[in-house]
Amino acid sequence: MQFPKVQFLISAAGLAQFPEDSGREVAFAGRSNAGKSSAINSILVRNGLARTSKTPGRTRLLNFFEVEPGRRIIDLPGYGYAEAPPPEKQQWIKLIEALPRRECIAGLFLIVDIRRGISESDEQLIAWAESAGWQVHVLLAKADKLNQRERAAALKDALSRLPEGMTAQVFSAHDKIGIDAAQKRLVGMLEREVPSNP
Repeated sequence: MQFPKVQFLISAAGLAQFPEDSGREVAFAGRSNAGKSSAINSILVRNGLARTSKTPGRTRLLNFFEVEPGRRIIDLPGYGYAEAPPPEKQQWIKLIEALPRRECIAGLFLIVDIRRGISESDEQLIAWAESAGWQVHVLLAKADKLNQRERAAALKDALSRLPEGMTAQVFSAHDKIGIDAAQKRLVGMLEREVPSNP
């Protein structure tokens, strides 16, 4: 197994609850209905590690998971759909805006529904990550919903819209498409390896 020692660390509601700023971290983000939780569970080979729900927007805090000692991922609240009171959303924003100050964060996995492609809000997040100096890898999730030709077209379009040095791939947690590639990319980010597209 690629990640034999994965464990949940904390659901952070405030900056003081963040783990120590050491080692390496990779954040996972995406629209609330893009399949982020399913992607995390399939990449880390853990059923139910990140909570999946038929109601998008259930991730309400910043959830930290330890992949191995000194290596963590952060499950960020979904954006664009989540139903939450404005004060709660403001708290999310405050926490997320603090992330670039963490020296240990190496990159961002952005989960995008392949049928919708990279949206304006996705582009804003990519620009935010780029300004923080992070690597970015886009998972074009739910690829089982498209045929091979449509997947190839979606991947080509996504790559054309990403800044130089950022990577993307097709992915499906349901049909286990692209899981090995995503795992390798995550390991590379956690080790700060130079990215390259397949």
